[in-house]
Amino acid sequence: QVQLVESGGGLVQPGGSLNLSCAASGTIFTIYTMSWYRQAPGKQRERVASISSTGSASYTDSVKGRFTISRDNAKNTVYLQMSSLKPEDTARYYCKIRLTVGGYDYWGQGIQVTVSS
Repeated sequence: QVQLVESGGGLVQPGGSLNLSCAASGTIFTIYTMSWYRQAPGKQRERVASISSTGSASYTDSVKGRFTISRDNAKNTVYLQMSSLKPEDTARYYCKIRLTVGGYDYWGQGIQVTVSS
C-alpha cells in the first residue's frame, strides 16, 4: 500500500510564509499527479495546486502568485511553498497522489495551517 505523511504546518502571522512537504512511501514505481487540497471549518475541501509527472503546475485562483508547488520524483515528495499568507488560507491541508491515469487517489492525514496575528 501507499502512505502519505505531511509536515511543515503550524501557526504563522499574516504576510508570513510556510513550506509544506508530503512524502509518499510504499509500493510506488511512478506518480502521475501530486496535489494539495485544503479544507477550512464549515467549507468544502478545495484543490489548491497540482503538479504533473512532467512538472506542469496548476493553481486555484486565490493562491496564484503566492503559492508554489514542486515535486522531487526521486524522493516521491511534493512540496507547497506558501508566502504572503492570509487569514483565509487557514485550513487543514491535505496532499493527494494518483499513481496512474485514472487510478486510485491516495490521501494524507492532513496538516493544520493557521494564519493569525
